[in-house]
Amino acid sequence: MEKIGNTSILKFALTAYELVKQTMPKYSSKFSKKTFTLRQHAVIICLKIREDKNYREIVEMLVEMPRIRRAIELDEIPHFTTLCKAFDRLQSKLWRSLLKDTSELLELNGIVTIDSSGEERSRASRHYTKRINLHIQELKVTLLVDTAENAIIDAHMTTTRKHDTQIAPKLIKRCFELICTLLGDKGYDDQEIRKMAKDLGIRPLIKHREFTNLHKAWNARMDSDLYGQRNQSESVNSSIGRNYGSHIRSRAWYRQFREVIVKCAVHNIDRSIE
Repeated sequence: MEKIGNTSILKFALTAYELVKQTMPKYSSKFSKKTFTLRQHAVIICLKIREDKNYREIVEMLVEMPRIRRAIELDEIPHFTTLCKAFDRLQSKLWRSLLKDTSELLELNGIVTIDSSGEERSRASRHYTKRINLHIQELKVTLLVDTAENAIIDAHMTTTRKHDTQIAPKLIKRCFELICTLLGDKGYDDQEIRKMAKDLGIRPLIKHREFTNLHKAWNARMDSDLYGQRNQSESVNSSIGRNYGSHIRSRAWYRQFREVIVKCAVHNIDRSIE
Protein backbone atom coordinates (compact mmCIF):
# COMPACT_ATOMS: atom_id res chain seq x y z
CA MET A 1 0.00 0.00 0.00
CA GLU A 2 1.32 3.42 -0.96
CA LYS A 3 2.25 5.52 2.06
CA ILE A 4 0.25 8.77 2.28
CA GLY A 5 2.36 11.84 3.07
CA ASN A 6 1.36 14.84 5.10
CA THR A 7 -1.73 16.52 3.70
CA SER A 8 -2.17 20.29 3.73
CA ILE A 9 -4.63 20.12 6.62
CA LEU A 10 -2.20 18.01 8.67
CA LYS A 11 0.65 20.43 7.93
CA PHE A 12 -1.64 23.25 8.97
CA ALA A 13 -2.53 21.57 12.27
CA LEU A 14 1.12 20.77 13.06
CA THR A 15 2.25 24.33 12.29
CA ALA A 16 -0.59 25.92 14.24
CA TYR A 17 0.05 23.66 17.25
CA GLU A 18 3.73 24.58 17.38
CA LEU A 19 2.84 28.28 17.23
CA VAL A 20 0.17 28.22 19.94
CA LYS A 21 2.61 26.45 22.26
CA GLN A 22 4.74 29.61 22.08
CA THR A 23 1.84 32.03 22.38
CA MET A 24 -0.85 30.63 24.66
CA PRO A 25 -0.91 29.22 28.20
CA LYS A 26 -1.61 25.53 28.58
CA TYR A 27 -4.63 26.01 30.84
CA SER A 28 -6.85 28.99 31.60
CA SER A 29 -6.71 28.37 35.36
CA LYS A 30 -4.98 26.21 37.93
CA PHE A 31 -8.46 24.85 38.70
CA SER A 32 -8.95 23.61 35.14
CA LYS A 33 -10.12 20.00 34.73
CA LYS A 34 -7.13 19.53 32.39
CA THR A 35 -9.12 17.31 30.02
CA PHE A 36 -8.16 19.61 27.14
CA THR A 37 -5.63 22.42 26.84
CA LEU A 38 -6.28 25.93 25.58
CA ARG A 39 -3.71 25.21 22.89
CA GLN A 40 -5.71 22.27 21.57
CA HIS A 41 -8.85 24.42 21.60
CA ALA A 42 -7.02 27.18 19.71
CA VAL A 43 -5.90 24.80 16.95
CA ILE A 44 -9.41 23.35 16.60
CA ILE A 45 -10.84 26.87 16.32
CA CYS A 46 -8.25 27.65 13.62
CA LEU A 47 -9.29 24.48 11.78
CA LYS A 48 -12.93 25.51 12.12
CA ILE A 49 -12.16 28.85 10.45
CA ARG A 50 -9.99 27.24 7.78
CA GLU A 51 -12.65 24.74 6.82
CA ASP A 52 -15.46 27.34 7.14
CA LYS A 53 -17.44 25.13 9.54
CA ASN A 54 -19.50 25.74 12.64
CA TYR A 55 -18.63 24.19 16.01
CA ARG A 56 -20.82 21.11 15.55
CA GLU A 57 -19.38 20.42 12.10
CA ILE A 58 -15.72 20.70 13.14
CA VAL A 59 -16.33 18.31 16.05
CA GLU A 60 -17.86 15.79 13.59
CA MET A 61 -14.81 16.19 11.35
CA LEU A 62 -12.45 15.52 14.26
CA VAL A 63 -14.18 12.19 14.89
CA GLU A 64 -13.05 11.10 11.40
CA MET A 65 -9.56 12.63 11.57
CA PRO A 66 -7.30 10.49 13.81
CA ARG A 67 -4.09 11.90 12.28
CA ILE A 68 -5.16 15.44 13.18
CA ARG A 69 -6.05 14.34 16.71
CA ARG A 70 -2.64 12.72 17.13
CA ALA A 71 -0.93 15.84 15.78
CA ILE A 72 -2.45 18.00 18.53
CA GLU A 73 -2.25 15.26 21.21
CA LEU A 74 -6.03 15.09 21.53
CA ASP A 75 -7.19 11.93 23.33
CA GLU A 76 -10.88 12.84 23.58
CA ILE A 77 -13.25 14.76 21.30
CA PRO A 78 -14.52 17.96 22.97
CA HIS A 79 -18.21 18.82 22.93
CA PHE A 80 -19.01 21.72 20.63
CA THR A 81 -20.15 23.85 23.61
CA THR A 82 -16.69 23.36 25.15
CA LEU A 83 -15.18 25.02 22.08
CA CYS A 84 -17.64 27.92 22.34
CA LYS A 85 -16.61 28.52 25.94
CA ALA A 86 -12.93 28.22 25.04
CA PHE A 87 -13.31 30.91 22.38
CA ASP A 88 -14.63 33.22 25.12
CA ARG A 89 -11.62 32.47 27.33
CA LEU A 90 -9.06 32.98 24.56
CA GLN A 91 -8.70 36.75 24.67
CA SER A 92 -7.99 38.94 21.65
CA LYS A 93 -4.44 39.73 22.86
CA LEU A 94 -3.58 36.00 22.62
CA TRP A 95 -4.91 35.81 19.06
CA ARG A 96 -2.99 38.98 18.17
CA SER A 97 0.19 37.39 19.49
CA LEU A 98 -0.54 34.35 17.33
CA LEU A 99 -1.11 36.61 14.30
CA LYS A 100 2.27 38.26 14.87
CA ASP A 101 3.98 34.85 15.09
CA THR A 102 2.28 33.61 11.92
CA SER A 103 3.45 36.66 9.97
CA GLU A 104 7.04 35.75 10.89
CA LEU A 105 6.62 32.43 9.07
CA LEU A 106 6.67 34.39 5.81
CA GLU A 107 9.27 36.62 4.20
CA LEU A 108 8.76 40.31 4.99
CA ASN A 109 10.23 43.12 2.88
CA GLY A 110 8.85 46.17 4.71
CA ILE A 111 6.73 47.33 1.75
CA VAL A 112 3.32 47.35 3.40
CA THR A 113 -0.10 48.19 2.01
CA ILE A 114 -3.04 49.42 4.05
CA ASP A 115 -6.61 48.88 2.89
CA SER A 116 -10.06 48.30 4.36
CA SER A 117 -12.98 46.08 3.42
CA GLY A 118 -16.32 44.96 4.87
CA GLU A 119 -17.16 41.67 6.59
CA GLU A 120 -20.85 40.76 6.69
CA ARG A 121 -22.18 40.16 10.19
CA SER A 122 -25.14 38.05 9.02
CA ARG A 123 -25.85 35.22 6.58
CA ALA A 124 -29.28 36.57 5.61
CA SER A 125 -29.63 37.26 1.90
CA ARG A 126 -29.67 40.86 0.70
CA HIS A 127 -33.06 40.21 -0.97
CA TYR A 128 -34.57 39.13 2.36
CA THR A 129 -33.10 42.02 4.33
CA LYS A 130 -34.27 44.52 1.72
CA ARG A 131 -37.79 43.05 1.76
CA ILE A 132 -38.14 43.38 5.55
CA ASN A 133 -36.30 46.72 5.72
CA LEU A 134 -33.34 45.32 7.67
CA HIS A 135 -29.94 46.88 7.01
CA ILE A 136 -27.02 44.54 7.54
CA GLN A 137 -24.19 46.17 9.42
CA GLU A 138 -20.71 45.23 8.34
CA LEU A 139 -17.51 45.16 10.27
CA LYS A 140 -14.98 47.52 8.79
CA VAL A 141 -11.73 45.56 8.64
CA THR A 142 -8.45 47.32 7.89
CA LEU A 143 -5.42 45.16 7.11
CA LEU A 144 -1.69 45.81 6.95
CA VAL A 145 -0.27 43.45 4.31
CA ASP A 146 3.42 42.96 3.56
CA THR A 147 3.85 42.60 -0.21
CA ALA A 148 6.70 40.04 -0.21
CA GLU A 149 4.43 37.03 0.41
CA ASN A 150 1.12 38.72 1.28
CA ALA A 151 1.59 38.25 5.02
CA ILE A 152 -0.98 40.05 7.17
CA ILE A 153 0.96 41.78 9.93
CA ASP A 154 -1.94 43.48 11.71
CA ALA A 155 -5.68 44.08 11.56
CA HIS A 156 -8.12 46.66 12.92
CA MET A 157 -11.88 46.12 13.25
CA THR A 158 -14.67 48.58 13.97
CA THR A 159 -18.47 48.48 13.92
CA THR A 160 -18.68 52.23 13.24
CA ARG A 161 -18.17 54.24 10.06
CA LYS A 162 -14.84 55.57 11.28
CA HIS A 163 -12.82 57.20 8.49
CA ASP A 164 -9.65 55.54 7.20
CA THR A 165 -7.54 58.49 8.35
CA GLN A 166 -8.67 57.85 11.94
CA ILE A 167 -7.78 54.16 11.82
CA ALA A 168 -4.40 54.27 10.05
CA PRO A 169 -2.37 56.04 12.81
CA LYS A 170 -3.12 53.31 15.37
CA LEU A 171 -2.03 50.54 13.00
CA ILE A 172 1.10 52.38 11.89
CA LYS A 173 2.24 53.07 15.46
CA ARG A 174 1.64 49.45 16.44
CA CYS A 175 3.71 48.00 13.57
CA PHE A 176 6.12 50.77 12.55
CA GLU A 177 9.17 48.53 13.09
CA LEU A 178 7.95 46.25 10.28
CA ILE A 179 7.21 49.04 7.79
CA CYS A 180 9.72 50.74 5.50
CA THR A 181 7.28 51.96 2.85
CA LEU A 182 3.55 52.43 3.38
CA LEU A 183 1.25 52.22 0.35
CA GLY A 184 -2.25 53.67 0.61
CA ASP A 185 -5.03 54.93 -1.64
CA LYS A 186 -6.69 58.35 -1.54
CA GLY A 187 -8.74 57.35 1.49
CA TYR A 188 -5.57 57.77 3.57
CA ASP A 189 -4.69 61.17 2.08
CA ASP A 190 -3.87 63.11 5.23
CA GLN A 191 -0.84 65.25 5.99
CA GLU A 192 -0.83 64.18 9.64
CA ILE A 193 -0.47 60.53 8.58
CA ARG A 194 2.38 61.41 6.24
CA LYS A 195 4.14 63.43 8.93
CA MET A 196 3.74 60.70 11.55
CA ALA A 197 5.03 58.05 9.12
CA LYS A 198 8.12 60.13 8.28
CA ASP A 199 8.80 60.75 11.99
CA LEU A 200 8.76 56.95 12.48
CA GLY A 201 11.19 56.42 9.58
CA ILE A 202 8.53 55.23 7.14
CA ARG A 203 8.26 56.39 3.53
CA PRO A 204 4.57 57.18 2.87
CA LEU A 205 3.42 56.47 -0.67
CA ILE A 206 -0.18 57.65 -0.47
CA LYS A 207 -2.20 59.02 -3.36
CA HIS A 208 -3.38 62.63 -3.12
CA ARG A 209 -6.96 63.62 -3.76
CA GLU A 210 -6.70 65.82 -6.83
CA PHE A 211 -8.13 69.20 -5.90
CA THR A 212 -5.41 71.21 -7.66
CA ASN A 213 -2.89 70.79 -10.47
CA LEU A 214 -0.20 70.43 -7.79
CA HIS A 215 -1.93 67.35 -6.40
CA LYS A 216 -2.11 65.90 -9.93
CA ALA A 217 1.60 66.57 -10.39
CA TRP A 218 2.47 64.84 -7.10
CA ASN A 219 0.47 61.78 -8.15
CA ALA A 220 2.08 61.74 -11.59
CA ARG A 221 5.57 61.72 -10.05
CA MET A 222 4.75 58.76 -7.80
CA ASP A 223 6.66 55.51 -8.39
CA SER A 224 3.90 53.67 -10.27
CA ASP A 225 5.60 50.24 -10.13
CA LEU A 226 5.98 50.42 -6.36
CA TYR A 227 2.54 51.92 -5.80
CA GLY A 228 1.04 49.22 -8.02
CA GLN A 229 1.82 46.67 -5.29
CA ARG A 230 -0.99 48.25 -3.26
CA ASN A 231 -3.43 46.03 -5.18
CA GLN A 232 -2.08 43.02 -3.27
CA SER A 233 -4.08 44.04 -0.19
CA GLU A 234 -7.26 43.82 -2.27
CA SER A 235 -6.17 40.35 -3.42
CA VAL A 236 -5.68 39.29 0.20
CA ASN A 237 -9.13 40.58 1.19
CA SER A 238 -10.66 38.69 -1.73
CA SER A 239 -8.71 35.51 -0.90
CA ILE A 240 -9.88 35.51 2.73
CA GLY A 241 -13.49 35.87 1.64
CA ARG A 242 -13.21 33.04 -0.91
CA ASN A 243 -11.29 30.61 1.30
CA TYR A 244 -12.76 31.18 4.76
CA GLY A 245 -16.20 32.63 4.08
CA SER A 246 -17.36 36.18 3.39
CA HIS A 247 -19.44 36.45 6.56
CA ILE A 248 -18.80 36.35 10.30
CA ARG A 249 -20.41 33.45 12.17
CA SER A 250 -20.08 34.92 15.68
CA ARG A 251 -22.86 37.11 17.07
CA ALA A 252 -21.22 39.13 19.89
CA TRP A 253 -19.04 41.97 18.62
CA TYR A 254 -15.94 40.94 20.60
CA ARG A 255 -16.16 37.40 19.20
CA GLN A 256 -16.54 38.87 15.71
CA PHE A 257 -13.33 40.85 16.20
CA ARG A 258 -11.52 37.71 17.37
CA GLU A 259 -12.86 35.72 14.44
CA VAL A 260 -11.36 38.21 11.98
CA ILE A 261 -7.96 38.01 13.73
CA VAL A 262 -8.10 34.20 13.58
CA LYS A 263 -8.93 34.38 9.85
CA CYS A 264 -5.82 36.52 9.32
CA ALA A 265 -3.63 34.08 11.28
CA VAL A 266 -5.08 31.13 9.33
CA HIS A 267 -4.32 32.96 6.06
CA ASN A 268 -0.67 33.39 7.10
CA ILE A 269 -0.28 29.75 8.10
CA ASP A 270 -1.83 28.57 4.84
CA ARG A 271 0.54 30.84 2.89
CA SER A 272 3.52 29.41 4.80
CA ILE A 273 2.71 25.77 3.98
CA GLU A 274 1.95 26.29 0.29
